[in-house]
Amino acid sequence: MSAFLEFHIIQNFAPSNLNRDDTGSPKDALFGGHRRARVSSQCQKKSVRDYFKTSSLIEDRNLGIRTQHLDRVLNEALVSIGVRDTSFFNELVKLALKTKKVKEDKKDDEESNSESKLSYLLFISATEIEALAELIKADKETLLVLAGKKKLKQNDIPEDFKEKLKKILIKSRAVDIALFGRMLADLPKANQDAASQVAHAISTHRVEREFDYFTAVDDKSTEEETGAGMISQVEFNSATFYRYAVLDVQKLLDNLQGDQELTLSAVSAFTEALVRAIPTGKQNSFAAHNPPAFVGISLRYGAPLSLANAFEKPVTPRVDQELTVQSVEKLAACDGRLSAGYGDDKDRWVALDLTEGSVWPEDKGDKVKNLKELASEARKLAETLLGA
Repeated sequence: MSAFLEFHIIQNFAPSNLNRDDTGSPKDALFGGHRRARVSSQCQKKSVRDYFKTSSLIEDRNLGIRTQHLDRVLNEALVSIGVRDTSFFNELVKLALKTKKVKEDKKDDEESNSESKLSYLLFISATEIEALAELIKADKETLLVLAGKKKLKQNDIPEDFKEKLKKILIKSRAVDIALFGRMLADLPKANQDAASQVAHAISTHRVEREFDYFTAVDDKSTEEETGAGMISQVEFNSATFYRYAVLDVQKLLDNLQGDQELTLSAVSAFTEALVRAIPTGKQNSFAAHNPPAFVGISLRYGAPLSLANAFEKPVTPRVDQELTVQSVEKLAACDGRLSAGYGDDKDRWVALDLTEGSVWPEDKGDKVKNLKELASEARKLAETLLGA
């Protein structure tokens, strides 16, 4: 039977603009017929990836890089063999991965000599980068010949080089790639379906947009030059969010090529990063560094169960009780109803409840005192699933 680790987070943010749309406004959505504040799943995942890079939760060699400029990543190796214009390597990779013959574009010499880059953002692991650097050194003569061509063509690339390149790009052991997946249209064997799914965070209550009108003074203005040097406004909101993510531990193990210890470390790291990582949007203006009031992890058998519908009817502000407390209470009630209809006897909960009064029901599983303990418990649940 399939089993999943689910993360249910209630987090209240002070006035902020964490995740903007194309007009600079805080993202929002209609849910249950009411306008809600929203933080996109992409924004949350980017925050988790960034936290991995700065927290040392995962070793650098087990993390990935997302780029269209593979030549910049491999610049040292390419320069060391005598390549002058390293950007040709991006074009080389594009052509080498194509399974069908590429039609040559009719470009003038100036355009064909412009800097090349990959057609898409390539999510590549440190181990794959190391292997590519070794390939560059091992196939030095071939690469120097290819780098010297004025216009590189698909037929110029030796078939054995293409095969070596493809074999390298199917051996990722990066935790963030394993968690969030990658797709290479030109090399399906290198695709990885994400082991995690992250929902768009939505406010548990209805919200209204607010506007901050502000002015800036020119420090070098004279007495005759009255008025502001700049006048503008920025939109913001304040909201209590329900955040939901689900992790397929077995899929994570498969993506990490069966490395059980790395998988368990990844579960622990993902737990901590998901809780601590906060989007950076407009933080210099608002400094909304507000950690969650509640984090619950459920071990769910059968199929995942989002509890977003706990807030289909929005929480209503009360003078005598925080929105976070009301949100946690509604979350628990919704889980009780859904678990009765869809749950399994083996389902389990563990929670970090920092709400006033610690309102998460005692009969819903163990409670921990801090995030480190919660990450440790998440690892133990993963060990249960993997039979470690």
